[in-house]
Amino acid sequence: MASTSPHPPLGSTLVTCCGALAATAGRLVRPRRADRRLLATLGDAGLPPTRATVRLTALPQARQSAPAAVVAEGARRPRRLRLSMTTFLVEHPRARFLVDPAMCTDVHDVVLPELSPVLRAAIAPEKPVAGLAEVLATENLDPADIDFALPTHLHWDHVSGLLELPHELPVRTLAVERDWALAGPVAPHGVARGPLLSRHFDPFELDGPPVLTFTGSHDLFGDGSAVLVDLAGHTPGSVGVLLAVDGGDRVLLAGDAVWHGLQVTLVRGTAPFPGRFTDADRAAAFATVHRLHALPASIEVVASHDRAAAAKWAHRDDFA
Repeated sequence: MASTSPHPPLGSTLVTCCGALAATAGRLVRPRRADRRLLATLGDAGLPPTRATVRLTALPQARQSAPAAVVAEGARRPRRLRLSMTTFLVEHPRARFLVDPAMCTDVHDVVLPELSPVLRAAIAPEKPVAGLAEVLATENLDPADIDFALPTHLHWDHVSGLLELPHELPVRTLAVERDWALAGPVAPHGVARGPLLSRHFDPFELDGPPVLTFTGSHDLFGDGSAVLVDLAGHTPGSVGVLLAVDGGDRVLLAGDAVWHGLQVTLVRGTAPFPGRFTDADRAAAFATVHRLHALPASIEVVASHDRAAAAKWAHRDDFA
């Protein structure tokens, strides 16, 4: 397995940054338009039958805020969006697992130094940060109570919490995502390899039929309660986790396919800065936003960084 690798050279990073900033100025005035032809082709393949449900709990760990026009390219209102970094606890009759184990207590000192200085300055969370063990304790759980981790993708802010989980804990991800994050001498922008080193990866494939507006799927337990769907674009192996939750709701944990629900409503990607750093394939990422926009209204989309969307599933009063 690859060792902890340096971030891309500062010179190339600055070139990318300058180009992204220059492009952002224009996109804030004239954002990319929705592709009406693509939207017209997106059918609904329906939902798999469900024979079980899960309990979903959002575990808030850190706060951020950002201009709405940057998160949802060119958005005028509101001026700023309240964001968060959140781990999601999912309890199934057969397993207890974490979607996006986001933060470790000392993330600013241990993980963020692996990122390029430009990206680090733009996306570092506010202090203090609640560690993963700390937020699990609010649910009367210990890291040893978790059966596996399921990152929607392998960017630093979706895996830093692995540092507070048992080292032998399985990490489930698409093989293409694992290989993208760990191959080569230099980590891709947004990837910190420290939390991933010597981890036991349990790869899966999207070997199931189309679901809703998504072309590929994987049923984790074979009962329709937790179905992974293809959200590639932000990273090559990004997935969403479609849950049948207690009470009958259907919730899609969308990772960073969108950072905030406003993007789904307006059909907007992120602006070139920071999008050119954080999206592996900008065109594919924007197409995925269209697939989220075309979902039936009954599907609740929860972007990992959308503080208000996640707050509905939190038990802590200080999250909203």
